Amino acid sequence: MKKLLSLILVLVMVLSLVACGGEKETSNNNDTNTNTENQQDDNTPVDNTAFKVAMVTDYGDITDQSFNQTTYEACQAFCTENGLDFTYFKPASDSDEDRIASIEQAIDEGYNVIVMPGYAFGKAIKETAGDNPDVTFIALDVSQADLGEDYVVPSNLYCAVYQEELCGYMAGYAAVKLGYKKLGFLGGMAVPAVVRYGYGFVQGVDAAAAELGLTDVEVKYCYGNQFYGDADITAFMDTWYQAGTEVVFACGGGIFASAGEAAAKVNAKVIGVDVDQAAIIDGMFGAGMTVTSAMKGLAATVRATLAAVVTGSFAGGKIDTLGLVSDNPGDNYVQIAPSTQFNDNFTAEDYQALVAAMHAGTIKVSNDIAKNAADFATVITVVDQGNIK
Repeated sequence: MKKLLSLILVLVMVLSLVACGGEKETSNNNDTNTNTENQQDDNTPVDNTAFKVAMVTDYGDITDQSFNQTTYEACQAFCTENGLDFTYFKPASDSDEDRIASIEQAIDEGYNVIVMPGYAFGKAIKETAGDNPDVTFIALDVSQADLGEDYVVPSNLYCAVYQEELCGYMAGYAAVKLGYKKLGFLGGMAVPAVVRYGYGFVQGVDAAAAELGLTDVEVKYCYGNQFYGDADITAFMDTWYQAGTEVVFACGGGIFASAGEAAAKVNAKVIGVDVDQAAIIDGMFGAGMTVTSAMKGLAATVRATLAAVVTGSFAGGKIDTLGLVSDNPGDNYVQIAPSTQFNDNFTAEDYQALVAAMHAGTIKVSNDIAKNAADFATVITVVDQGNIK
């Protein structure tokens, strides 16, 4: 009954929008770098009785200072501004069965817009989206590979994936230009998004070193095989920093805690991921520790897609790859943080020029995750140490 009522309300709203000319045209193409913000129309009235939004967390929770927290806060802010009912559900465990259970619980309680952050939702989406055509599903970082190559994305599902290799490149390029020559990459698990971050980082380090004529730049490279820090990973990072590593790109949810804890012992540095992590890393381990963060536009994607839902311009049935849409860094779905510690060797203007060259295609970054990290090195040394665990 709740589903039927929700469907009737949605149909009434959409018909009223069509009648007054308020419905926007959308495109169902799958071109790279679709600008989700084009779906948004903040001037269209919101029927705040038609939609109830629920977020379901993945591995972490809404206080992880990363993927879940950013998504939660973006959902909460949008729903508060627009008078929409919002809540979140945390699965009982890290399993497909419990993620499916949380999604089904949300639907049973009348939530008809489900937001899911993270590749781990692939199987849960396959088990729930097709059976609930009156519910809108929004998935962040869920690719075709996560869903299965034969899976046809239904019209009530929108997936956004990101070109992490681009902001990884920016972070690596910036680090070398800012003066660092002994770097590290600490990935969480070697899933495609994390690998793209890492390989982009190596390419950026290599490009900056080549431009500066440096041949003594090194990147130590490993995965923790988990998305959180612990004593074992901290001890591993201790060996890096104590051997001269100056900055580590900590790429994988809460794994930054181990890199930060080890860095604090020797006054070294960290690069954050997904969101601007300077406030949390510096707050935990010391002011000025965070050189930059490689960011993707999770909050922008959530806001734009929810706006499309409530204005009747939602365009599902596709997987969008989001990256650079402008020469202006702040307009893009991948970027480095405004808190970046720019100096005379690499200024904000230099960063903008880098982004413009990448947007124009003058600088090309590979997303080939079938390679090894060392395959992208031409003038630098990559020491690949595999998995810590």
